[in-house]
Amino acid sequence: MDSTISIEEQALEKRKILNEAILSGDSQVQKLYDDAVVFVTGGLGFIGKQLIEKLLRSANIKKMYVLVRPKKGKSGLERINKILEDPVFTILRNDNPSFVDKIVGIEGDVSEINLGIDDKTWAMLTDEVNVIFHVAATVNFVETIKMATLINIRGTREMLKLAKSCTNIKSIVHVSTAYANATKNRIKDEVKEDFYDSPILPDALIQLAESVPVDTLNDMMTPLTRDWPNSYTFTKTVTEDLIRRHARDLPICIVRPAIVTPALEEPMPGWVDRRNALGPSGVILGLGLGVIHALVAKEEVIMDLVPVDLVNNAIIATGWETYEKFTRGDKKITIYTVTATRNPMSNM
Repeated sequence: MDSTISIEEQALEKRKILNEAILSGDSQVQKLYDDAVVFVTGGLGFIGKQLIEKLLRSANIKKMYVLVRPKKGKSGLERINKILEDPVFTILRNDNPSFVDKIVGIEGDVSEINLGIDDKTWAMLTDEVNVIFHVAATVNFVETIKMATLINIRGTREMLKLAKSCTNIKSIVHVSTAYANATKNRIKDEVKEDFYDSPILPDALIQLAESVPVDTLNDMMTPLTRDWPNSYTFTKTVTEDLIRRHARDLPICIVRPAIVTPALEEPMPGWVDRRNALGPSGVILGLGLGVIHALVAKEEVIMDLVPVDLVNNAIIATGWETYEKFTRGDKKITIYTVTATRNPMSNM
């Protein structure tokens, strides 16, 4: 236990240095977000929560709109207020309790046309929003192709529609996955930071999802999805192809994180979303607590585990770099992969 406390104290001491750098305000990255109006999808998820916290703690953002779906009798505002009780916001709440005044919940649904946003709110967003972080996705590996398409692919198309309507858009970051193109036919091959052709045109798949019954669509897609382990990675690769086709004139980039795990340093060492305790983060937690004593795994498999705060640091920084490149006339859509290949974890 003493060693654990020592590790935590060292991490907190290091965070003091980070805080001093943040408070200096000298970073060019920070300056992009000064007085900016930000729109976030997926803000109630693991990555989204820590992204919101880091942005509000490290940049002088004017306002942050967060897309939130009413659920189980709770309004969007009630869900926003609930999420602000999460321990991830503890330090921010103590240092700057007024940060909550900058967050505005926008009721909608990423699986709907226009993201489920009403016309009046849509017009307001197009007048005000400067930066978009599109984090929302269904990460359910057994999701039907129909629902995964409507959320992951069509939802991104509708986000791009909003971005194209914004009168002063500066940067857009789309969060994909490092495994979008890690298909069975590429095992032991390199997956490049580039676009790959999807097995079906994105707009054609959207039309099918809108018109064909669930089971029929699953049957139709079976020959096309065999190279992918699940509907999540399959629809993510189709989504990237959609961005290549629909967003050539937008200041947009794609960030591909690997397996996202608890925070390394920010806002506190080890923070993890409670809902992620059933995934890879839960395995790490179980091993650390001594609840899990053994795992069945292949020794040759390398696990790409990336702390959530490092992922969001990359997301925020690439948002700035995308803006800088676009203003210089470079409209090439850059893809950034965030993995742990420098310090991988094996199963041995």
